[in-house]
Amino acid sequence: MVRVALTGGIATGKSTVVGLLQARDIPTIDADVLARDLVAPGSPGLGAVVERFGEGVLDSQGALDRKALAALVFNDPEARRDLERIVHPGVYAAIGHWFGGLPSQTRYAVADIPLLFESGHRLDFDRIVVVACPPDEQLRRVMTRNGVSESDARARLDAQWPIAQKVALADDVIWTTGTRAETERQVDELVRRLKAEG
Repeated sequence: MVRVALTGGIATGKSTVVGLLQARDIPTIDADVLARDLVAPGSPGLGAVVERFGEGVLDSQGALDRKALAALVFNDPEARRDLERIVHPGVYAAIGHWFGGLPSQTRYAVADIPLLFESGHRLDFDRIVVVACPPDEQLRRVMTRNGVSESDARARLDAQWPIAQKVALADDVIWTTGTRAETERQVDELVRRLKAEG
């Protein structure tokens, strides 16, 4: 089986591409969903987060307040690394378990992992697909999508590798700057390449 990692940057269009892959019946798993599960109320992961960051990262129901946590980690590299040390091992263990549990006839499957390069796991996969758009477009999308100021958007972008650096290490790149039809065409080309390899 070809183990594919799909990555990119915040607001580059990964969710759109994953949706297109799912529509083509390609097995996918989302690292962000796994990370949310790992810090669900009552979980050991949430306990570790609270131990490190304090009760201020909880909402009134005792669940993780993502905005409060984001305010801490996006402006403090050491805090961000601490959070990643709590969450990433469980996420990658779950991804490995998922790949191992797929039917034996599965020829390729895709793990959507936003921080693939940053977490140092790119060599765990057979193929890396980067979803990309130009940096100025990415900044505009973050500000619009998240309703944040330019400085806050830049802080979030600075927490990740630059897109150009990720593109340079990719096996395949899907650019989401054009129309949806153009993105679909690139996804179809990727699927053809996967079928040829798998």
